[in-house]
Amino acid sequence: MSDADLLFTSATKAAALIRARKLSPVDYVGAVLDAIGPEQERLNCFVTVMGDEAMDQARRAEVMVMAGEALGPLHGVPVHIKDLIDVAGVRTTHGTAIFADNVAKADDVLVQRLRAAGAIIIGKTTTPEFGNKGMTDGPSFGITRNPWNTGRTPGGSSGGAAAAVAAGLAPLGLGTDGAGSVRGPAACCGVVGLKPTLGAVPYDTTRDAFGNNIYAGPLARTVTDAAVMHAVLTGTTAKDPWTQGGTDRRQLSPALVGADLSAIRIGYIERCANPRVAADVAANTRAALAAFADLGAEVEDVTDAVDWIELEGRILYQSNFSVFCAPFLPKWQNQMDPVTLAFMQRGGTFSLADFRNAQFARTRLFRQIQALFERYDFLVMPTNTRSALPVGFDAANDEVEVDGVKCGITRQGWTSYQYPFNLTGHPAVSVPSGFAEDGLPTGLQIVARWGADTDMLRLASLLELTRPWAQHRPPAP
Repeated sequence: MSDADLLFTSATKAAALIRARKLSPVDYVGAVLDAIGPEQERLNCFVTVMGDEAMDQARRAEVMVMAGEALGPLHGVPVHIKDLIDVAGVRTTHGTAIFADNVAKADDVLVQRLRAAGAIIIGKTTTPEFGNKGMTDGPSFGITRNPWNTGRTPGGSSGGAAAAVAAGLAPLGLGTDGAGSVRGPAACCGVVGLKPTLGAVPYDTTRDAFGNNIYAGPLARTVTDAAVMHAVLTGTTAKDPWTQGGTDRRQLSPALVGADLSAIRIGYIERCANPRVAADVAANTRAALAAFADLGAEVEDVTDAVDWIELEGRILYQSNFSVFCAPFLPKWQNQMDPVTLAFMQRGGTFSLADFRNAQFARTRLFRQIQALFERYDFLVMPTNTRSALPVGFDAANDEVEVDGVKCGITRQGWTSYQYPFNLTGHPAVSVPSGFAEDGLPTGLQIVARWGADTDMLRLASLLELTRPWAQHRPPAP
């Protein structure tokens, strides 16, 4: 196949070709690295490209294939890592000048698992400062752009990974999601983004292990690729209490084995904390729901009044920035992202009572979502209220416009479907739902019961079969 087709080949197909000795890992990784050069100038989605190391890994991978050794499920497949996660010997900058020279001493456990599965680490992708917002830009690295339209953002904070996957710069990226940071970029860039159940995939570096709302998960072009990578990442670690004693999350419910969804009940949530949803996004969402109904699913509008705790969620989020970043201010304030500083300032105005009441509200939200799952097998909604925002959007101050109407800051007007499930711990996946009138991708979010990650991915795969999307590619530069 041509290099262009190879770049948009799924990870699972590429791994199969490598196992069958029909594709050289050296040629594959070389093609990806060759493509990164010009695309990096256009998109700015990598902080570090590990060219020499990746080619060394590819050569070793090829030797293993030719020697007939046992191969992992991602053997020879290039993967990139968001720049919040450590890769040994490579800078982890966290998107900030503060850590510009911070070289990791060891691989994060998730990088270890990817390497054990045969993946080849090709570089580190961009993130806004400490993953602070739903855009991917910052004073330390500039602006990361959406491959579908470089005047738009790829979303954030895993925007570098989403842009790279969408542009064919490796089929898989490892992202993190603290308030939608995998799912939002996936929707903006027309790829799949998975936030697992709390504890399914360890997050060993979180500062508040017991109160954690940050997750690591895959960005991919197909549901199967996301599922394979998810399976590689899952499992207990000693540092993450949520992974201890967990049940096997890989089981598939019998009702989802085939393509007959007659036993499945889907609840459609039109709006969360957002006042509006764009007409084109709503139409694409309804089309996806119709596809599920055609397969036999019972689809029903959720009419329950849910308190989506937007303010309380913001209190938790911004208070954490205020406390965590305070030691950096004396030396680094003038080099930090103004959005980080704005979040810190707002977070510093909240009291201890505000913070504790917000934690109580998190529990109330969890119980409200659990009550919905007494009636429904899945909850479905848009991922974002509209397509990708302009790259110059100020996440601290600007209001999001939906069909020409101002709808509040990003958490209120754009990404309000995402953060609730960081707080409740339920698994959520964003898959492409079509294209908006401006030609950019839109996303559909599927949410499942705790531990039902595989069921959720199966439902997403049925949508992928009936309304395929991986054949679409961003316009050539």
